[in-house]
Amino acid sequence: MSAGYKTATMLDSYNAFLFRDENAAGGEGPLAGVAVGVKANIAVKGMPFHAGIGAWEDRLAEADAEVVSRLRAAGAAITGILNMEEGALGAKTDNPHFGPTQNPHRDGFSPGGSSGGSGAAVAAGLCDIALGSDTMGSVRIPASHCGVYGFKPATDRVSQDGLLPADRSLDAIGPLARDLDVLEQTSRVITNFGDIAIEGTGATLIDHDVDVHPDVQTAFKAAVAALDSTPTDVALPHKQSRIRFAGFIGVSKKMAKDLAGVSVSDNLAKLLSYGPRRSAEDWAEDQVILAEAREAMRMIIAEYGFLILPTVPNPPFAHSEAEPAAQADFTCLANIAGLPAISIPAGWTQDGLPIGVQIVGPAGAEAGMFAIARQVDHKLSAYHAPNS
Repeated sequence: MSAGYKTATMLDSYNAFLFRDENAAGGEGPLAGVAVGVKANIAVKGMPFHAGIGAWEDRLAEADAEVVSRLRAAGAAITGILNMEEGALGAKTDNPHFGPTQNPHRDGFSPGGSSGGSGAAVAAGLCDIALGSDTMGSVRIPASHCGVYGFKPATDRVSQDGLLPADRSLDAIGPLARDLDVLEQTSRVITNFGDIAIEGTGATLIDHDVDVHPDVQTAFKAAVAALDSTPTDVALPHKQSRIRFAGFIGVSKKMAKDLAGVSVSDNLAKLLSYGPRRSAEDWAEDQVILAEAREAMRMIIAEYGFLILPTVPNPPFAHSEAEPAAQADFTCLANIAGLPAISIPAGWTQDGLPIGVQIVGPAGAEAGMFAIARQVDHKLSAYHAPNS
């Protein structure tokens, strides 16, 4: 890491952890003996709480976020703070203040973002569970790129207390883990988890404008074939790139207001400039697009039970490459609709990089979603640890 980064010494070879509590201890409960890392925009009392923003490097959390309190009460040990995209805006985790996080499956490659430290730490076995935040895919994108499991709860079924937000209308704190049982157990602790079964044969999207990598398409087809049912092809009222851009504009507008006067990198400043300069006419159109996409997603889930999608249209990419703009084209849909979504490992590229698939379902039927995910996971058997 160059001397320009504020983290003087890397705590692990992936630069996933930015702070570690070597004396962390858990207690009794369903998560006893489980080590948890926490993204740097989620409050852990006495630990760094800077959201990857260099100007806030010395900020410490005064109290635990509610989700952290719940984990402690369940016996988990909170072991440290994880690297992330500056301000949680982006999906690469090449932080200009704290350095890039490496993908445990290939050095020099991005772990995704914005919860890239969370994905890398779990994949590398540095902790059992990691908390991330997901505004338009920031838990599920690292889960896919790092070959692990990630859950984004429904927006209103997990507390945002203690989260430095990107956009509260889209944000959800969610866990990442190396297997579905631990992921579900953690999700039951930190969220309002519903036990309703899912009825319906599911749906897949057609007529989308997303350029899906051939290896991702192959893995996705295998995941669909692993279902007990044959999903119905459905379409959304707008191109996914347009839906994603409308969502991004909203996040940019909100963050630009929240971070006014805060010193940020040139890259983040550029991203924050898009929202405020959006014309009133275009912003009104964005709101219509988001509302129609939200309604369409909810109707699809109500009619067909669940939606199965690639998590990310592209495989992991090198830090030396530009971040693909379409990474959140599939993941953003669950956030815009306020629905829960699970990403699971679905396969591998021809040169050995992980690929994920996601299941979006109704709030209150989280157990049903995990049952479908477990069925697909069992048939695909796609998870394996780095270098295994």
